[in-house]
Amino acid sequence: MSPLDQRWLPIPSVPDTLGIVNILHVELPAPSGGSASGGTAAGGAASGSDPSSGTVDGRAARWQSHREERRRELIKSARKAVHALGSDASMEDIAAAAGTSKSVFYRYFGDKAGLQQAVGEVVLSQMQRRIQEAAQSAQTPREGLLAMVSAYLQMAETSPNVYTFVTTYSSGEPGAANAGMAVAGALGHFFEEVRDMIARPMRAHLGTGKEAVIGYWPTAAIGLVRNAGEQWLGTPESAAKPSQEAMARQITAWLCVGIAPELETVDPQTPNP
Repeated sequence: MSPLDQRWLPIPSVPDTLGIVNILHVELPAPSGGSASGGTAAGGAASGSDPSSGTVDGRAARWQSHREERRRELIKSARKAVHALGSDASMEDIAAAAGTSKSVFYRYFGDKAGLQQAVGEVVLSQMQRRIQEAAQSAQTPREGLLAMVSAYLQMAETSPNVYTFVTTYSSGEPGAANAGMAVAGALGHFFEEVRDMIARPMRAHLGTGKEAVIGYWPTAAIGLVRNAGEQWLGTPESAAKPSQEAMARQITAWLCVGIAPELETVDPQTPNP
C-alpha cells in the first residue's frame, strides 16, 4: 500500500478508559501567498506544501470533536451524580457514579472548581433561557417579575443539590479559592443578565428621569429574590412552608409594594400579646 493510500485509512477510536484523549497539537504551515488559481503539484497538493498536512488537520479536528462530546457526557453524568448524591459529593464519588475514574474528570476539568464552573455554565444558561422566555410572555412589569421569580424557583426546586453545587463551593476542597472565583464569575454573569431583563421593561414603563431607580432597584431585587429563594429552598417540608407558587407571589409582592400592607394591618394602639 502506498503512503498516499495510507492517508485515507480511518483513524481508530481509542477507549476513553485508557486516557488517550488529548488533542494532537500540530504546527500547520502558513498559507502561501499565491492566488487560488495558481499551479499545483500532481495529486492536487500545492507545490512545496506538505501533502499530509490536510490529513493531520482532519485528525486534530476529529480529536477535538471527540473531546468536546466526551466533555458534554461528563458534565451530564456529573449533574446526575450531584442530583443523587448531594451538593457536597467529592470528585471520587462523582466519578464512581459516572462509571469512570476521577483522573478522567481531572483531565477534562482540572479540579472540582473547574467541574463546578462547567456544570454551572450549563445549568445557569438553562435557567437564564427559561427566565427570559417567562418574561417575554408577560403583559405588565409586575407580571414579568412574577414570571421570572416563578421560573427561577421552579428551576432551582427541580434539583436543589445541583443548584447548590453550582452556586456555592466547599472551603475544604482542594482548589477552593479557584472554585470561589469560578462560581462568582458564572453567577455574576447570570445575575447580570437577569438584572438587564428586569431593567428593560422598567425603563420602558417609567420613561426618562428615573435612572436612579432603574440603576439600583434591579440589583436590589435580585438580592431579595436570591436570598429569599435560597432560604425557601433550604427549608424542610412542613405545613408552614409556602408552596412554590405562593412563594413566588409573596416575593413579587415584596418587590412591588414591600411589607407596607402587612404593617397597615397592625393596630399601633393594640399592645403585643
